[in-house]
Amino acid sequence: MELSKNISFNSKSIKSVIAVIFGSLLLAISAKIQTPFTLVPATMQTFVVLFLGMALGYKLAAITVIIYLFEGSIGLPFFAKGSGVGYLMGPTGGYLIGFIFTAYFAGKIKIKNDPIIIFSYLIFAVSISYVLGLFGLWNYMGFEKSFKQVFLAGAQPFLLIEIYKILILTVLSSQILKLKKFI
Repeated sequence: MELSKNISFNSKSIKSVIAVIFGSLLLAISAKIQTPFTLVPATMQTFVVLFLGMALGYKLAAITVIIYLFEGSIGLPFFAKGSGVGYLMGPTGGYLIGFIFTAYFAGKIKIKNDPIIIFSYLIFAVSISYVLGLFGLWNYMGFEKSFKQVFLAGAQPFLLIEIYKILILTVLSSQILKLKKFI
């Protein structure tokens, strides 16, 4: 009995480690899929962060984002336009830190939730990245800029894109949420 518990625990641990590594690599790839609009490029990262939250659950998804940020901070070319600790102090640093919370809250979605509830959770989760990102961008641009100027540079160009991403995830949510069972 004890042996089967250990094997089950080890199997789950191995699956979790593989999921975290795969997730951080997926985030790195998604950072490179971009359309440069302003100081903040439009990437597929928010889609992947929300996906990881839904697929891995709140704990593993948040850990995955933290590992991703660590990897980029130590110099691996994982961020959209660079790497290193200084990158987190740049125009996109707040968004990147916000990904931790976005993944966490997206991971709280339950398979039994109504699609409208899932859509709402995803909007809330991605909003956290935007709030932190806008404050980071405002710090970078200078607080003498109006919040409207910061919003126009760091949020408005991406809102429609985010809605499409969230709609896709909502439609696929029942399948994505089933992935939690395998990890």
